[in-house]
Amino acid sequence: MVDRVDDAHASDPIAQRLRDLGFVAGEPVRVVAQGPLGADPLLIQIGSTRFALRRKEAERVRVQSENAG
Repeated sequence: MVDRVDDAHASDPIAQRLRDLGFVAGEPVRVVAQGPLGADPLLIQIGSTRFALRRKEAERVRVQSENAG
C-alpha cells in the first residue's frame, strides 16, 4: 500500500507526476516484474493500472505492508 511519495527537492516534477498517476496514500501497489539482474525498468501495478518505472523514480514511493497498523 502506498504510504507517500517523497520529493527529491522543492517542486519536484517527477514526484508530482507519480502522484498524478495515482501513487497516493492508501492505494494498493505491487511490483509485477523487474528488469534483468536488477536493472530498469520495474513494472508496477497500482490499482488496475500498470506502469514501467525507473528504479530512481520508484525509490521515491514509500510503501507499507497492508498488515502494518
